Amino acid sequence: MSAGVSRRENVAVRCPRCRVHQSLCICALIPRLATRTRLLLFIHRAEVRKPTNTGRLAADCLANSEIVIRGHEGQPSTPFVAAAGTQPLFLFPRAGAIPIAEFAGSKQPVTLIVPDGTWRQAAKVRNRVPGMAEVPCVSLPEGPPSLYRLRTETHDGGLATIEAVARAMGILEGPEIQLAIERVFLAMVERTLWSRGDVDTHEVAAGIPEGVLRHDPRSGVR
Repeated sequence: MSAGVSRRENVAVRCPRCRVHQSLCICALIPRLATRTRLLLFIHRAEVRKPTNTGRLAADCLANSEIVIRGHEGQPSTPFVAAAGTQPLFLFPRAGAIPIAEFAGSKQPVTLIVPDGTWRQAAKVRNRVPGMAEVPCVSLPEGPPSLYRLRTETHDGGLATIEAVARAMGILEGPEIQLAIERVFLAMVERTLWSRGDVDTHEVAAGIPEGVLRHDPRSGVR
């Protein structure tokens, strides 16, 4: 056990893919789900390296997905052009957004565009990416509260990015896709909470690898 672990040292002990501590890695639990709907994730550059980011994990679960990193100073965003024969939808609960359920069973394959970052960063994507303002904005129906307990949510009803993607895919693709994504998300959350001592082993649905010790990244101890 060593105290005063630096951010660089903390990164070194995390899995480069799932960003969970290597001893608690969830990569073996990540599915590669085939979907008609394409996920296009616009992630803010400040979110890319955060271990608590969930957008990358959502994209990892879906074979038909792409990540675009935006927000670099002095680098304008590449204009968005929808592929012919597809229906782009921008997932964000702004005023006047269309319920996403109206596009369930769409004749054209849906490209689900999801902004990933803080609420403020996500709200800017539609205006900052050329061509995005013409894309219909859709919203999710009211549902259960977020199960994300690793970051503070400042908006009522706010969800982690992966939760929003899972619920949207549940509507567009079916409940089995939603459940598969949510299982990975819960494994990430519960194993991280276990490592901090916030939950007991029996509360971790995906289990804890044998012989693993707790290592709380908040205290600089691993």
